[in-house]
Amino acid sequence: MLQSLRDKSSSWIAKVILALLLIPFAFFGVEQYLSQRVDTFAARVSTPPTWWATAPTWWPAKMLWKHQEIGVDEFRAQFERERGQRRLAEGEAFDARAFESAENKRAVLDKMIDERVMRIAAERAGIVIGDAQVRETIQSLPDFQVDGKFDPQRYQLGLQSLNPPKTPRQFDQLVRESLQQSQVPSRLAESAFVTSGELDRLLVLLGEKRDVSFALMPAPAPDTGAVSGADILKWYRDHGSQYRAPESVAIEYVELNAATLPPLQADEAQLRARYEQEKTRFVAAEQRQASHILVSVAPNADAAAQKAAEQKAAVLATQAKTPGVDFAALARANSDDPGSKEAGGDLGLVEKGVMGDQAFDDALFSMQPNQVSGPVKSAFGYHIIKLGEIKTGQQVPFEQVRDELAREQAEADREKQFNDMAGRMVDLVNKNPTALEPAAREMKLPVQKLGPFPRGAGASGVAANPLLQRAAFSEILVQDGTVSDPIEIATNHNIWIRVTQHLPERAQPLAEVRDSVIAAIRADRTRKVSAAAADAVLARVNKGETLEAVAAAQGLQANALQAIPRSAPVPTQEANAAIFAAPRPAPGKVSAGKVDLPDGSHVVFAVTKVEAGDPKELPQEQRKQMRDQIAQMKGIDAAQGYVTAMRKQMKVEVAEDRL
Repeated sequence: MLQSLRDKSSSWIAKVILALLLIPFAFFGVEQYLSQRVDTFAARVSTPPTWWATAPTWWPAKMLWKHQEIGVDEFRAQFERERGQRRLAEGEAFDARAFESAENKRAVLDKMIDERVMRIAAERAGIVIGDAQVRETIQSLPDFQVDGKFDPQRYQLGLQSLNPPKTPRQFDQLVRESLQQSQVPSRLAESAFVTSGELDRLLVLLGEKRDVSFALMPAPAPDTGAVSGADILKWYRDHGSQYRAPESVAIEYVELNAATLPPLQADEAQLRARYEQEKTRFVAAEQRQASHILVSVAPNADAAAQKAAEQKAAVLATQAKTPGVDFAALARANSDDPGSKEAGGDLGLVEKGVMGDQAFDDALFSMQPNQVSGPVKSAFGYHIIKLGEIKTGQQVPFEQVRDELAREQAEADREKQFNDMAGRMVDLVNKNPTALEPAAREMKLPVQKLGPFPRGAGASGVAANPLLQRAAFSEILVQDGTVSDPIEIATNHNIWIRVTQHLPERAQPLAEVRDSVIAAIRADRTRKVSAAAADAVLARVNKGETLEAVAAAQGLQANALQAIPRSAPVPTQEANAAIFAAPRPAPGKVSAGKVDLPDGSHVVFAVTKVEAGDPKELPQEQRKQMRDQIAQMKGIDAAQGYVTAMRKQMKVEVAEDRL
C-alpha cells in the first residue's frame, strides 16, 4: 500500500494538483508571514507607483506602493514645539490641560501629514531645489542677520539654539524640503486674482441696505401643565440617545507632589560651599552712565531719508567731539528722543542689554569715559553716545544672597527627595502590580478614591487630566486591574492609579431620568406654543396685512428701520442675517420671515425695500486693499484645495491610539 501511495504522489497529476494548491497560498498567505512587524507610526502616507496611479491596495499590487511614516517620537516633538509656541503667545492664559485635547493633537498631526503629502507630490512631480536658492533663503532670514546683512556667527549660534541643535548640512536639508513642498501651493496662492466685475458684484452685496419693519414676540410663560405617563414613555423612547450614561470608571490613587513634601532645613556649610561654587553669579553687573542724541528715522524709510538722517548724525557727532562743546545743550537742541531730551540726553546708569539694541551696547561698552561715539545705527535711527562714569561690578557678599541660596537649595533638596520617593514607589508597585495599598502604606502616602467619573469633558479636577484619562480608560488598566505607571500631571507631581470599577456606556433607566424627561417635554411644548404664535403672525402678513396692523391686534409693538446695513446687529445679529437672507420683495409687496432667538422669543419681520450697494462709493485705495485681501483669500483656498486633492490621491493611515 505504501508503495502505491508513493507512486501516486509522484505522478504528474499529483504534482499539478499540488501546484494549483500553492497558488492561493502565494497570494493570500505568504505576504502575511513575510510582513510580520510591529507598527510604531503616528501616521503613514502610502502612494501608488507613478506609472500605475490606480494600483489597488490588495496584494500583490500592494507591494508596489511606497510608504512614508510620521513616527510617534517625531509627532511628540512637533507637538511639544507647538505647545511652547502657544505658551509663549498666550502667557498666563495658556491652558496646558486644554491643549492636550484630542482635537489639538489631530490638528498638529494633520498639518504634519499635509506637509508630508506636499513633499511626496513635489518629488513625484520632479521638483528640485538648487543649492543657490537654499543659500539665498537662509541668508534672507532675519534671525541670521546683523544690520540687515547675513552674519555667519549669528547663523552658527542660531543653529545651536534650535531644539534639537542642527548642523548646517541638516538645516540646509530642512530648508530644501520646506521650499520643495511649498513650491506648488505658494505659486497657486500667488497666482490668484480678482477681476473688477467680481469686486463690483461683491461690493453691491456688501453695501446693500434694507428697509424693514419688525415685531418682537416675547417667549411665553414656561409650561407647567401635567405630563402623562404615556407622553413620558414616548419621549424617552424617541429621544433615547439623549439619556445614555457615558462610559465611566472609579479609581483609587496615590499622589506624590513635591510641593507638599515637608521642607528641609538648609545646612549653613552647604550653603557657603554652594556660594563659593557659584560666586560668579553674584557679581553686580557693570553699569555705565550714558547720554545720547537721537536722530530718528523710520526703519522703512527710503534711501534718501536714511542718508539725510545719517549725514545729520555725522555733523552732530563732529560737533559733540569738539572740545568745550556742552553735550547736554546739544542734545536738548537736537535730540529726537522725548524721554531724555530735556535731561540733556542723560540715560542714567545702563547695564548691558537694558537698551535692547546690540549695536548700542557694543558701542557703549567699548568706549572710555568722556568719549563720544560716531553715529550708531539702531531700529530707532542714529545715536551719538557719550560715556560718563563706569561703575565696575562688585562681588555681592554671602550674607546678602543667603536667603536666595537657601531657597534654591531647598528646591533642589525637595526635587531630590521627590525623585527618590518616586523611584521607590515605582519599585514597590512593580513588586505587587495588582495592589496599591501595600506600596502606599510603606511610603506613608494615603490611598484616595475618586469616581465614578466619565470619559472626556464631563470629568473635573484631577480626573480631567488628559494623561490620567488616557490611563484610566485604557484596556490594560480596565481589564487587568493593575496599577498604572507614574502619571506626571505637573512638574514634580506624579500620580499612580488603579481602576476599581468600570461602567460601560449604557442607557439610563427611565426612573433615573424621569424628571429630565418631564422638563424636556414641557420645554418642547413651550417652544411649540411660541412658534405657533409667530407662525400665525407671519401667515397674516403673507396674506397681505401690514405687520404694524397685525402687531397692534396682538398687543405687540412694531418698529420700522430704514437703510440698515448688512451685518449690523439690528434688531439682533441673528435677525439681521435672516433679514438679508430674505428674497428681494416684489413691487408693492413685502418679503416676510421670522427668526427664532435663543431665549425662546421670536422676531417677525417684513422687508419693504432693498437698495443695492454702489461700488463707486469705495475710494480707490480701499478698493485696491479689498481686492488684494480677496485675492489673498482665494489664493489660500486654492492652495488648500490643492493639498486636499493631493491627499485624496494618497492613502493616509492615522494611529489615534498612539497620539
